[in-house]
Amino acid sequence: MTTTPSPAAGAANEALAPVAAAQRVFRWHDHASLWFSLGVGLLVMQVGAYLMPALSPREALAAIVAGSAVGAGLLGWVAKIGCDSGLASAGLMHAVYGRRFAALPIVLNIVQLVGWGTFELVVMRDATLAIARQSDAMAGAAWAVPATLLWGGVVVLLLSGSMVQLVRRIIARVALPLVVLSLLWLTWQFAALAQAQGLAELWRRPGAGGMGVMAALDLVIAMPISWLPLVADYARHGTSGRTALRATWAGYALANMWCYGLGVLVALVLPSQDLVTALLLAQGGLIALSLILIDEVDNAYGDAYSGAVSAHALRPRTSVRRFGILIALLCTGLALLLPMHSLEPFLLLLSSVFVPLFGVVLGRLAGGAAARVDLARAAPVHWPAVLLWLAGVAFYHAGPRLLPGMGATLPTLALCLLLSWATRERAARPAMV
Repeated sequence: MTTTPSPAAGAANEALAPVAAAQRVFRWHDHASLWFSLGVGLLVMQVGAYLMPALSPREALAAIVAGSAVGAGLLGWVAKIGCDSGLASAGLMHAVYGRRFAALPIVLNIVQLVGWGTFELVVMRDATLAIARQSDAMAGAAWAVPATLLWGGVVVLLLSGSMVQLVRRIIARVALPLVVLSLLWLTWQFAALAQAQGLAELWRRPGAGGMGVMAALDLVIAMPISWLPLVADYARHGTSGRTALRATWAGYALANMWCYGLGVLVALVLPSQDLVTALLLAQGGLIALSLILIDEVDNAYGDAYSGAVSAHALRPRTSVRRFGILIALLCTGLALLLPMHSLEPFLLLLSSVFVPLFGVVLGRLAGGAAARVDLARAAPVHWPAVLLWLAGVAFYHAGPRLLPGMGATLPTLALCLLLSWATRERAARPAMV
């Protein structure tokens, strides 16, 4: 296991040092714009379409609203901890799990971020080829390589600049209005199609079965949960913890509800169509989908940037910017070589370790400001937190068998959070290794 430097010895380690007050510039609009933009994506719409026809529209809507509110609320909670402490996710892991052991979850986080960054490039490539085929261009399979290189190059270019300026000048001012207009247009088009088919009848359509409401809730929460290891990397640049919480919650919850709901709507009115093809069939769908596709770049950027912050925590001599470019190049190469759609179950399995991981983090650092103190006095290994995390991983996979129909995410989060909170005083004592 890689040994990370102690806080005292790592003054140049940006991931383990609180962000200076002069660099804390994110306000409500910045947080909300970033997380609304990150919440919008073709993957989210596709997962929303999976809820049909197993559930009725009413059941799907209930799962989407409840899952988005809970999942985005957890994101906002971690955002507040990151903003109050000024620490990145790697710093929070060091504070909770110990300076030496934290290397393990940090490495796992880098692996999953490389995987999801690669998957985002594959999604963008496939959507680009679908758009091109619709306009009778780039029809051959050979165009997959230049399309992948194109989007990988865009991510590399963005990573060579400033993350703060990207959020404030490009996402908040340019990308956000365009993607909102695209979602409004697509929603209007498919709502009109639903109205033509009989909206009241569609609304009363029963579910076909095969998925319960709790399983659907688990599926909806999965998207915001996947961002938990990243949110503090951005929130630490905020001026107020409460603002970071509310804005992150509002921005992501709205985007998640909207995209899941749009996926359900598309599946209702065009159940036999591929989602991207269905979006292209809408009037003006080519333009709207193209704008959403461009907005998808920030998802790949977010994965690469946070992966770079985590890698920098392990090797501070290499800058975050250089690590970001290296990770983006790695993702591009993997997107050209690996059958990413067949690797999706592995990525979801790997992501499952971060549900209990951040359940323990939330239970230990709910106050936020104490994270700096915990980091400064962190022992090499905090065994109580480590054992709670490992028990949570086991429960995540065994829980659905023990409690059928209850899902895995919410019970695991609740268990880890409550146990971590209840044992917080004992875990605050110096740990012996």
